[in-house]
Amino acid sequence: MFERNRLVPELMVTDLAGSLAFWVHCLGFQVAYQRPEDGFAYLDLEGAQVMLEQVDPNAGQWLTAPLHKPFGRGINLQIDVQAVAPIMQRLGEAGVDLYRACKDTWYRAGLVEAGQREFIVQDPDGYLVRLVERLGERPVSPD
Repeated sequence: MFERNRLVPELMVTDLAGSLAFWVHCLGFQVAYQRPEDGFAYLDLEGAQVMLEQVDPNAGQWLTAPLHKPFGRGINLQIDVQAVAPIMQRLGEAGVDLYRACKDTWYRAGLVEAGQREFIVQDPDGYLVRLVERLGERPVSPD
């Protein structure tokens, strides 16, 4: 049986087919299941999960305010992947520009720094998605 995570963001989207093209074909997610009649898809990428639901003004969806692009202002979704290079290649082939170029970043986490190769891309509705390839840990460098 498919195991659902305890926290799974559900993103409202304007065009489910376009969003699936981005999330599945460019980022590499798989459709775990979907309800086309509801404009809904549940996606998985090696345990990273997200739900997509197409906006339908007649469906009684849980919207606290009108949606205006870019959606998801103030949030970015970090997704761990095995390698960022193949994803960047697929995005380039699809003509999708990066929001933030790929770079190696080290973040202090207690007594160590955790490294990650990361870039940020916007999905078709403007949600920020940060793809991360883990680089390991190193001792915090003295100042």
